[in-house]
Amino acid sequence: MIDPVFLDTPLYRCEALEPGLGCAVSIKLETANPVRSFKGRGTELVASLLAGNGSRAAVCASAGNLGQALAWSGRGRGLDVTVVASRHATVAKLDRIRALGARLELVDGDHELARERAADIARHDGIRLVEDSLDIETCEGAATIGLELVDAAPSFDAVLIALGGGAMATGVGHVVKALAPDVEVICVQPLGAPAMTHSWRRRRVVTTDSADTIADGVAGRCPIPAVLDDLLLVADDAVLVKEESIIAGMRMLLDHAGLVVEPSAALGVAAILEDRDRFAGRHVVSIVCGSNVDVDAYHRWVGAAAI
Repeated sequence: MIDPVFLDTPLYRCEALEPGLGCAVSIKLETANPVRSFKGRGTELVASLLAGNGSRAAVCASAGNLGQALAWSGRGRGLDVTVVASRHATVAKLDRIRALGARLELVDGDHELARERAADIARHDGIRLVEDSLDIETCEGAATIGLELVDAAPSFDAVLIALGGGAMATGVGHVVKALAPDVEVICVQPLGAPAMTHSWRRRRVVTTDSADTIADGVAGRCPIPAVLDDLLLVADDAVLVKEESIIAGMRMLLDHAGLVVEPSAALGVAAILEDRDRFAGRHVVSIVCGSNVDVDAYHRWVGAAAI
């Protein structure tokens, strides 16, 4: 049901990163597809099921990547897609949502307000609300990354997964724990958007009043209880990283892997940078989950001279 364009993304050992990180590092490159993030795996499943049931419309809230993916998947199946996003979302992501033919509605608030507005639209119009991480299809789509990791990687000791709403962490985590139970599943979140990590550590939902991070793709404040329940089953650890480490990770991925990534995609490298001793001598897989980044902001963070 998932278009092959989203499947079997590159997985390779990136030796150029290893001297700076002190461990063996493999990259799972989820940006090598038309929407430049892993979200297309889940939206392909959602859109296929909707079209198969005769549904013609769907709405979602998105920081940008889910909206692009749902727009892409919906366009191919004749679905009418509405995306609700914050007016402060990355401009490049918003422009791409429009270009893919979705109707875009902007709210004067953060992602949580966008979620509320999307739910209102779904109720009013009687259409499908696609809720990332809560809808099992989004988690199942992401889980195919785990299948590919287990099938392709000869052996690895840990997988580092960006943690936002939780679809990728729970999806990949369930597969890895079922098929490679000795592999450590480590979720990584910015220190400025720690709600899900605090929730995992305390084993109950913890919300925050605000989120302050450049990693907009994982900047949620209100974890979904059912997703937390899933995460507690599969995550071995959840760690928080500083903004400067995220930027350093982005710079390393550019300088040593030739990859321009959005901040969320550098969380795994940031986690290694902040705790080299933990990963020393181990083989770590980092999922590079998205590359939809505002060029001007990227220049400010990483440095124009580096590009």
